[in-house]
Amino acid sequence: MRDLLTAAEMREVEAAAMAAGLVTGRALMERAGEGVVAAMAAAWPAGWSGRAVVLCGPGNNGGDGFVIARHLAAEGRDVAVFLWGEVVALPVDARANAEAWIAGGGAVGGIDAAEAALAGAGIVVDALFGIGLTRALPAALGDLAGAVARARRHGARVVAVDVPSGLCADSGRALGLAVEADLTVTFHAEKLGHRLAEGPAHCGEVRVVDLGLTGPPGGVTLAAFDAMMGVLAKGAGHKFGHGHAFVLSGGAGFGGAARLAARGALRVGAGLVTLGVPPVAMVENAAQVNAVMLARVQTAAALKAILGDERINAICVGPGLALGSAEAELVKTCLQTGRPMVIDAGAITIMAEHNELRAVAHGACVLTPHDGEFARIFGDLGQKLAAVPETGPAFSRVDAARLAAARTGCIVLLKGPDTVIAAPDGRSAVHSAAYGRAAGWLATAGSGDVLAGIITGLMARGVAPFEAAQMGAWLHVECARAFGPGLIAEDLPEMLPTVFRAAGL
Repeated sequence: MRDLLTAAEMREVEAAAMAAGLVTGRALMERAGEGVVAAMAAAWPAGWSGRAVVLCGPGNNGGDGFVIARHLAAEGRDVAVFLWGEVVALPVDARANAEAWIAGGGAVGGIDAAEAALAGAGIVVDALFGIGLTRALPAALGDLAGAVARARRHGARVVAVDVPSGLCADSGRALGLAVEADLTVTFHAEKLGHRLAEGPAHCGEVRVVDLGLTGPPGGVTLAAFDAMMGVLAKGAGHKFGHGHAFVLSGGAGFGGAARLAARGALRVGAGLVTLGVPPVAMVENAAQVNAVMLARVQTAAALKAILGDERINAICVGPGLALGSAEAELVKTCLQTGRPMVIDAGAITIMAEHNELRAVAHGACVLTPHDGEFARIFGDLGQKLAAVPETGPAFSRVDAARLAAARTGCIVLLKGPDTVIAAPDGRSAVHSAAYGRAAGWLATAGSGDVLAGIITGLMARGVAPFEAAQMGAWLHVECARAFGPGLIAEDLPEMLPTVFRAAGL
């Protein structure tokens, strides 16, 4: 795992280093500009041709742009620089680098002249606005952003410095119009906006330049559990030594989702998995399962008796579950056990309609809503996520998940390509299925049910809920990537052995 920083956290890291006398602002700017040029060379080792057009903004991001221009010119490149604003109005370090560019014979054009130069560009460097952007791009830059997009369509490569201009570094949301880059070069650590919401679509490839800084960790980690797969190895023992997961099924004709969840729990290594089934659906489910056991659940009292077996140490409720008062009693019965529990699908909607269930929820529960379910149970937070942001830092999926976790006292896993996992104590992580780990084939019916089952199985095996949610999200994506095109939900559990073997289990 590694940290994802907010803009404020990044500024704190820089400020602490400068206050301690470890580095100057101008030295940091020099390292950043050199790093961008090196990252460009690494991204395109075969080289590139054509003019480099460097678009500089009115802050320190623009100062980085002047350093980049100077180093590109030193390589013999044809470089044209355009500035939004005046050199004399730049911050001290940025102005010093602009003056160094001019002293070396470089010209600085006004931003209104940049559009014509973009037509013949081979590289466009977006150093207009960086991580500190808190408002939409000025209207006057709208035509310029359009010209950058046209240059890109005609073969120019666009390099963004820190974040593409117009993108909120904390939320990944576009504050109006935002540049789309082929390469984004950021510093010290990735920012939340590189991983959340629209960030990956705008950033292209992200490369991190080490500026030689150290600092306190950020509040959010990027989840990657491949290095921890060893905890899932099985040594000596028997089936009850690896946990007993219980999955509550829906009624007749609605058992497929729960069966998918049960299969996920079994394949991830739970020693036993029992499917709790209403009497009318026993025959249907018996015809579909083998290693998964069946238990008859007609009433909440019957369910309570089943869960009296303390060897059942993790529960999954919601996949295929109908929405009614009887089902609400079943969910309540599960919650009252206090055991690790995944609350998914129908159970989330039941919780949204039965507020009394929230009082029974506890810290070992993992809620796994997609955006629609999240909006149903957390209406105001869903509305804030759906609203078009006008200022930054914009309300993010991390903000939403953290607030939801605090309200419910549960772990919240907000599903998506940028899955966010948040705990009531403020811990949070982003599991990113973007860039090299994109898994678009997961957009298929039933895939979320398998994820719920995998997390349940991990908790049955003794993995703590917060870690199980992260590990489950990672395994889920790895299974999809291992299978590839044509994936359907039934394929996901069957890919777990392949993923485990690749991890050395």
